[in-house]
Formats: sequence, structure tokens, C-alpha cells
Amino acid sequence: RDPVVAQRAAYADDERFSFIILAKNVGKRKAQIAAITQSSGDLILNVDSDTTLAPDVVSKLAHKMRDPAVGAAMGQLKASNQGDTWLTRLIDMEYWLACNEERAAQARFGAVMCCCGPCAMYRRSAMLSLLDQYETQLYRGKPSDFGEDRHLTILMLSAGFRTEYVPSAIAATVVPDTIGVYLRQQLRWARSTFRDTLLAFPVLPGLDRYLTLDVIGQNGGPLLLALSVLTGIGQFALTATVPWWTIMVIGSMTLVRCSVAAYRARELRFLRFSLHTLVNIFLLIPLKAYALCTLS
Repeated sequence: RDPVVAQRAAYADDERFSFIILAKNVGKRKAQIAAITQSSGDLILNVDSDTTLAPDVVSKLAHKMRDPAVGAAMGQLKASNQGDTWLTRLIDMEYWLACNEERAAQARFGAVMCCCGPCAMYRRSAMLSLLDQYETQLYRGKPSDFGEDRHLTILMLSAGFRTEYVPSAIAATVVPDTIGVYLRQQLRWARSTFRDTLLAFPVLPGLDRYLTLDVIGQNGGPLLLALSVLTGIGQFALTATVPWWTIMVIGSMTLVRCSVAAYRARELRFLRFSLHTLVNIFLLIPLKAYALCTLS
């Protein structure tokens, strides 16, 4: 709170800025709503507090929003602390893939399924019509207090707006540098993905068929990987033999994926993203199973 009060004092004489300081921390969703309802501009830019924008981000996102059919647009995310640890380097590559493979592919069909919070621009008129649904999201009768970005994006799509990705709008954000913080982040994201995938089902028939394939792949892929790992563990436990076929198939698919990413990004460092397969198998798959069992 104190740094925000200091910033408000520094910009007190600048009429372009208006700081809203709430009585207490009410969470991201209610803070967003407080700002949106008191705003007057045609476009709303959402930026997380640990994110730094390139100088041309606002103009590039605003240019994409000139099309009235576009309800939201996001920029490309990078890790500002990429060089700190092996984990931050891995997450930076994970962000590149999430933006330039997943979001870029979705954007070709006009429906980015999650405009990420660190850098996303929204059409104010569209947001105002969705605020009631956004504020009152419930899951099993309880207010939802995470997964705001994905939920808001799906509400935009359900209202008939397109959501876009602008790869040249670069935003650098601080990413977790320890396993504990990373897993807590991934747990929130996993729960949000499971919840809002259910919310997205009614929207999919109105979108391109690719988006249905994308949702199936993103949820079915980890399931198939988990089944493969469990099968390999079962073989080792029951027969005392190493499941070489399972190891070779997972290893070869990892190598192909990382090689394609290295070629597309023109950066050999993506070959090191192979390490993410081990993180996925031993940490993220068990975590996603736990998230699925604790959605409420």
C-alpha cells in the first residue's frame, strides 16, 4: 500500500492519472472491477504489478483493437528474471511456447482461450456488459477467487467477441525462481483451467473446429502421458523390468518437440527444454491430479 500512496502523491498534479486505493486487499477481481467502473476510456489495459511493458505495447495492442469485433488482445510474455536460475530459464521457454505456439495457433482462428493478466487489453464496453457475470462467478456455490484471466476471456468469447494475440507487443514479467512458488502458481492455474474448460464447452460449437481439437489436446495430452507413466511404473513393479519402450517413446516425442521449437525460435537453448518433461512427469502431473481432486 505505501508504495502506491507514494506514486499517487507523485502524480497528484497529472490529470491523466487517477489512483484508486481501496480500504483493504479485496483480491484482483474486485480491484479490476473498481477500476473499470470508474474508468472512461474506450480500452482497458490490465498489467500485473511485476510486469514491465515495452514502449510500443499500448499502441500495438490498441491497433489490434481497432477492429470492433475484437474484445481482447494480449501481448507476448517473457521472463524478466530469465537468467536467475535453471527454473526461470525453463519458465521463459515455457512462456515462449505458450505464446508463440498455443496462443498464436488459437489466434489464427480468432479465439485465444486465455488472455494472460500481465499484459492484456480489453474493450471497455464489452467488459461493462460482462462485469456482473465476472464478479459473481461461483463454483459449487462458493465465490471463485482465482483464474480471473481465463474466466474473463471465455466470457468475452461467449459474448461473441474475438480474442487476439499480438506477438510484437512484448511484456516482461517476474516468474517464480523456486520450485515451491512455481508449484503454487501451477496449482492455481490448473484449477482455473479445469473449472473454466467446463465453462468453455458451450462456447466451442460457435468457434472454429480447431479450438475444440485444441481443448481436447490440452486436456487429453497430459492424461495420456500420465497413463503412459503409470503403465511403465506398473510394468517395473510387477515384472522388475525397465519399461524401455515407454521411456523411448516419451523421450523421442520430447526431442521432436524441442527440436521444432528450437528451429522456429532460431535458438538452440530450446533443446534444453527437454528438462521440462521430467518436471512434468514427476511434479506437474501429480499436482494436476491433486488440483482436479480439490477444485472446490
